[in-house]
Amino acid sequence: MLQSPSAVVLLSGGLDSATTLAFAVAEGYQAHALSFRYGQRHAVELEAARRVAGAIGVARHLVVDIDLRPFGGSALTSDLPVPKDRALDTGSGEIPVTYVPARNTIFLSYALAWAEVLGAADIFLGVNALDYSGYPDCRPEYIIAFETMARLATKAGVEGRPLRIHTPLITLTKREIIARGLALGVDYSLTRSCYDPGPGGEGCGHCDSCQLRLRGFAENVIADPAPYQDNRSQFPVPRSPAG
Repeated sequence: MLQSPSAVVLLSGGLDSATTLAFAVAEGYQAHALSFRYGQRHAVELEAARRVAGAIGVARHLVVDIDLRPFGGSALTSDLPVPKDRALDTGSGEIPVTYVPARNTIFLSYALAWAEVLGAADIFLGVNALDYSGYPDCRPEYIIAFETMARLATKAGVEGRPLRIHTPLITLTKREIIARGLALGVDYSLTRSCYDPGPGGEGCGHCDSCQLRLRGFAENVIADPAPYQDNRSQFPVPRSPAG
């Protein structure tokens, strides 16, 4: 009997990464989940990542400690306020202050190292280039560039065993991501996406991440099962003009 191939899956505990993990497992991979305690504002997402990893089933779940707070530069790793109630469909191209400098490059580098040790040729990442906040390290051209670098910078790549970075959600809207996850059996009540949650892990309902998540559930005509401070998950969210 052939053994399932191993893959490293970056798991934040949010909606997108949970869907990506479920996708990798459904594709027949033995998932090794990788999360980070990187100096973010709260531990809510890591608690969610542990729940998701347990529910979906992984070979191993590592939580790696790194600290990006000394650099600052982001509302997620400093005391800068998290923007609330921003218009998400303006097309301004402005990168919000919730962008963490080089975060995906750092995370992918750790995933690359673990993949080499495991002998795995596949990394899964839940980035999205449609319903997202405009981060530069969520774009297809960035993923292609990182794959190119990985072929040049690793023993596996030099020996002709190139690494593949899978981004199954990159061209999907949030509505489509949620629909895909529901079809895969993802329990979204286990996930948390808020940039500025309450003390009990309740979403604020007003940051970019909450707005995109709520809109995605509303467009699927279902309530978001995650808790919110003002019970916003039970109320309809207007459909985006870009729908």
